[in-house]
Amino acid sequence: MKLHLEPDVAFGVHPDLGVAAAVADDRPFLDEVLGKHHFRYNNALDLYFLPGDTPHNTAVRAVARASREFQDVGLSVAADPGIMLPPPIPAPDGVPGRQALPGQSLTALTGELHELRRSADVADVLEQILDEHHGVVGDLEEFIDTAAAWCDRLDTANGRELGQHLRTIAHHVAFLGDQLVTAQLDLAVMPDVTPDNAPPLADVPLLPRHEIPSVTHTARARAALASSPNRPAAQSTSQDETARSPAPPSNPRRTR
Repeated sequence: MKLHLEPDVAFGVHPDLGVAAAVADDRPFLDEVLGKHHFRYNNALDLYFLPGDTPHNTAVRAVARASREFQDVGLSVAADPGIMLPPPIPAPDGVPGRQALPGQSLTALTGELHELRRSADVADVLEQILDEHHGVVGDLEEFIDTAAAWCDRLDTANGRELGQHLRTIAHHVAFLGDQLVTAQLDLAVMPDVTPDNAPPLADVPLLPRHEIPSVTHTARARAALASSPNRPAAQSTSQDETARSPAPPSNPRRTR
């Protein structure tokens, strides 16, 4: 497909040399900005490249910051979405590597909450954070465990002590995930919808965390037994059933 208007700068991924940049002409400003963000010119290919050992997240930030500088002076920029795809996570020999997928950032998910009105929709967003394979909670736990293993490789007393401390933190993250699962289940069965005259979420002040009241078991039981957009209302409910609160299921990701 031929573009009607070629961009001033284009970023992409070379199959062998990594993240690359191409410019429409040889203006010194373009070279200056790319050099500032560690792109180096390759005469043979007439392209700019980041060093081959540049970490993935560093490369994404370099492209984003250079793009912003170009756009701030009115230049047009195009970027291949493939730049955002992270490399697979290494695994021991004989074990298939887990292919990392680009997920929505917490910033994007937080912004999505501002457009939602139904409790069940908020539960769907929270479920993305708790996804077993690509949710941010599980990924954070795995990251901390991997950082602990890195400390163990130092083979020093300080390294082993810090590794154990990080594993304790990973346990706290796992506990946090279990608590979020409970909250997600509560939201999923609540039929509540914000009224049309409710103020925008951005106008609702966030309370200091120590002032947020805890959810009672009675409130959880009411939410669990209420009718839901995803579940028809029960025809009859015994007094014993009303007193019961659904127990949060064990997270299949947790192994400790």
